[in-house]
Amino acid sequence: MAASAILPLVLSAAAAQPSEIVVTGRGLEAPAGERVYAAVEIGRDRLAASPSNRLDELLREVPGFQLFRRSDARSANPTAQGATLRALGGNASSRALLLLDGVPQTDPFGGWVAWPAYDPRRLGAVRVVRGGGTGAAGPGALAGTIELESAAPADLAGLGGGIFYGSRNAIDAFAAAGLDLGEGFVSVSGAWMRGDGFVPVVAAQRGPVDRPSPYDQKSLSARAVAPIAPGTELQAALLLFDDRRERGTDLSDVRSEGADASLRLVGRDWSALAYVQTRDFYTSFAAANPARDAVSRTAEQYGVPATGLGVRLEARPRLGPVELRVGGDWRGAEGRTQERFQFVAGTGTRQRLAGGRTDTFGLYAEGGWERGPLTLHGGGRIDRWRISDGRLLETVFATGERLTDAAFPDRSGWLPTGRGGIAYRAAEPLTLRAAAYLGWRLPTLNELYRPFRVGPDATAANADLDPERLKGIEAGADFAAGGMRLGATFFLNRLDDAIANVTLGRGPGTFPGVGFVAGEYRQRRNLDAVTTRGVEIDGEIVRGPWRLAAGYSFADAGVRARGPAAPLDGLRPAQAPRHSFAGTLGWRSPMGHAAALSARYVGAQFEDDLNRDRLAPALTFDALAGIALSPAMRLEARAENLLDAKVEAGISGAGIVERATPRTLWIGVRWGG
Repeated sequence: MAASAILPLVLSAAAAQPSEIVVTGRGLEAPAGERVYAAVEIGRDRLAASPSNRLDELLREVPGFQLFRRSDARSANPTAQGATLRALGGNASSRALLLLDGVPQTDPFGGWVAWPAYDPRRLGAVRVVRGGGTGAAGPGALAGTIELESAAPADLAGLGGGIFYGSRNAIDAFAAAGLDLGEGFVSVSGAWMRGDGFVPVVAAQRGPVDRPSPYDQKSLSARAVAPIAPGTELQAALLLFDDRRERGTDLSDVRSEGADASLRLVGRDWSALAYVQTRDFYTSFAAANPARDAVSRTAEQYGVPATGLGVRLEARPRLGPVELRVGGDWRGAEGRTQERFQFVAGTGTRQRLAGGRTDTFGLYAEGGWERGPLTLHGGGRIDRWRISDGRLLETVFATGERLTDAAFPDRSGWLPTGRGGIAYRAAEPLTLRAAAYLGWRLPTLNELYRPFRVGPDATAANADLDPERLKGIEAGADFAAGGMRLGATFFLNRLDDAIANVTLGRGPGTFPGVGFVAGEYRQRRNLDAVTTRGVEIDGEIVRGPWRLAAGYSFADAGVRARGPAAPLDGLRPAQAPRHSFAGTLGWRSPMGHAAALSARYVGAQFEDDLNRDRLAPALTFDALAGIALSPAMRLEARAENLLDAKVEAGISGAGIVERATPRTLWIGVRWGG
């Protein structure tokens, strides 16, 4: 499915079509019935001009959205960058389903997200649907669905881009080109971000081994769209990325790379999609001594090859006044971790190979009905899941002795998904809505088979993990009139069999699945449940050149646990703040001059499952100012964390506090779209 094979096919199809056919490059429109669910959309204007130019930072403006860590994709380990909503955190794997033009984007092995691959300037819109049970999108949408839509032909027409220079010798460069070919189009965009980085450990705890954490991140995207029949278009896409970071000491390199390719046929009332993902990952883990004047390697993942494959078919027939949405899909993921561990004098003495395969096959049907002020929507989905070929092999390098050689039994089962809701337009500007849903998520290969260490702590894998299952209800109201929009949603969710890293003991001692542990011993386990209830409020006011947008989330989350996990009962899930807020005041003149000031607050949260290590609340400000030099070019200054607030991002087992991005200033130019 290489681009060299796809592009001639698309271009030849484009040249053969009559001139009256117009392509869009988009998928099927969201059914009108989906207005019964809580959704937020980030438009092209906000995506194309933000202080960070990073999608993971932009999404933090959505009430209830969070990553496992507060760090962004310049300094965090990629394995800690899973996304979730509504405080259903406590796990580095994504509990929200991320899609790009309908293609799932989480890592096939670990469930985390390679955020540097998705430069917001190449996107046309982002739609966040909070709450589980989205049948058409596939399984995995426990907390919600984040739908990324590539920029339309008009957005990337001609040449566009930007280049910025920033604090700590940072460069942010982006270029895009869009070209009409016959009745189709081709677009290509590339992004490059690099910087010398900052020292992650807070100043009071640093030692001689602590140093800045440089990053170098590149991505390339190509899309081609052409009509192949009246009302039908073929869309081909290719995405490549390469991400290199260091975690602030020697021997802490991280590298990840990937390639995605997809083909999608879109008709007036049907679509067909096929895709492939390839990923690889390298990381070296290092530990500093108590004086922080020496560092040694403790483990090395020298390769984590993973592949994801999938297809989806959907039709949109009408049955009288009911708009139906019926289809099916399959997604397969396989991968393994290849590691050296138990280092002696800088050399790994043991090797670990662990991995397997997962498959899901699903069928779904949904329907929406509208009459006057009333909208009804509902549907269901059934999935057959399978976990197979699970293996954990640990050997001694010097002798070849097998310390662990486990082949885990294959497992499979059926799980339902469903959702339904009602919306009523009580008055012209006011809509009331309510919804209920079921959702589920399969454990990742990483959770099932890979034990890991962070400093003195160790966490064992668990090949017997059950799928997570969510049920929830919500009710809300939306008001829109005269340039003002306001929405509020009250929700109650229960996540049964929630997967968490559960503390089971403390070293020094030898523990099953990991061997000797000096600090905390944990294992991935299914908790009885995580419950969360709260409210999300977001709104926007536009008055002439001024725009004020804000969002607030309150989520009261708690753990329900028995047996070995009983000490967690009644505690908050790890990495789950109660309060979060984001607001932006922006101004844009008819001449193209612009200015904006944003504030973001995140409440206190706990680093660990036992709620002993508290991360302090944080308030940060971002700013942007632009001067139009011509209709096609703008000089721009940007600031992240303008007041240089200390944002605590993590606490290690040794009590070392890591911070997120400090004040970062940028100056540069944008041109074109």
